[in-house]
Amino acid sequence: MLTIHAADLLLTAVPGAEPVPGGAVAVAGDRVAALGPYEELAAAHPGARVRRWPGVLAPGLRQERAAWLLEHAYHPDPREYAELGDAMLTGDRLAALELSETRRSGSVRRGLQLMLRHGTTAVTGPFGDPVLSTAVARSGLRVLPGPAAPGAPDLDPLCGVRELAAAVAAPLSVGARADLAAFDVPDEAGLLARGAGGCVATVLAGRLVFRGR
Repeated sequence: MLTIHAADLLLTAVPGAEPVPGGAVAVAGDRVAALGPYEELAAAHPGARVRRWPGVLAPGLRQERAAWLLEHAYHPDPREYAELGDAMLTGDRLAALELSETRRSGSVRRGLQLMLRHGTTAVTGPFGDPVLSTAVARSGLRVLPGPAAPGAPDLDPLCGVRELAAAVAAPLSVGARADLAAFDVPDEAGLLARGAGGCVATVLAGRLVFRGR
């Protein structure tokens, strides 16, 4: 079934392209079938399922610090929050943690889930560790070549970024893989100011893999 994702504003991250007020993305299978104003897409596809999101629709984001975030940080299980808190553990706190293979595998899975909650649809690899490579492959996230980004690792791919185009996996275009995210912000400036923590939905290869509301 074709699905139309609609929001107050569509940002394609295509160089020179203007934002589309009341914009939408039509998704067929794992591909973008159409882009444009919601009214036009709805008229062209009257039987489509419609998902409406607050704020902006944008391409999925690229996490360039994924390997570090998965290998050198521990993401607590909610059942551990009372003891460890809900923030990732690094440095001395990580070193003091008794980390079994089962516990480490759980942390990697939760780390990937947190990335999806931040609109991430692609990660920079490769991942030499079998635990990491297997978990990333199962997640469906695209693995892109390239060095890890400099600076302090952060789950937010927009941290320190000055424009959306610098943080996306690929611009939204017809025929491209349907990787996109919705953020509860008014525009690109608001997105960069708030960061990816305002993500309310992540669509990975056409599948809704995170829904915040």
